[in-house]
Amino acid sequence: MKKLYAAALGYMIAGLLSGIYYRELTKAMNFSGESMLSVLHTHLLILGMFFFLILISLEKLFHLSTNKRFSLFFWIYNIGVVWTITLMAIHGTCDVLGIASGPAIAGLAGMGHIILSIGLILFFIILKDRLFDKKN
Repeated sequence: MKKLYAAALGYMIAGLLSGIYYRELTKAMNFSGESMLSVLHTHLLILGMFFFLILISLEKLFHLSTNKRFSLFFWIYNIGVVWTITLMAIHGTCDVLGIASGPAIAGLAGMGHIILSIGLILFFIILKDRLFDKKN
């Protein structure tokens, strides 16, 4: 439970800081176009903070962490979120600075999404196991 709370808190802080970063960088560069930075804040708050706040409630109700796959899910999901968010920040910063990010950034971001998807699949397997466990 403490691990889930710490993750939610960490993502909340990162989400708020990313909003400040976006505002200050675009203001300093007099940038008014589209960039990945504009959605970084939202991604961190939804995929990070809100997801883990909801997970805390589900943990309280269904004891998801008793599943042997829970730790694997937790780390894969977090790696996927951090990987994806990092590449979004790099891509968005390059856009604002007027630097071409290239296909490597897009490819690496795609890998982050794949890792994130594997984490979500594990989450739903764990949830299904706990919801439909005959011992409950």
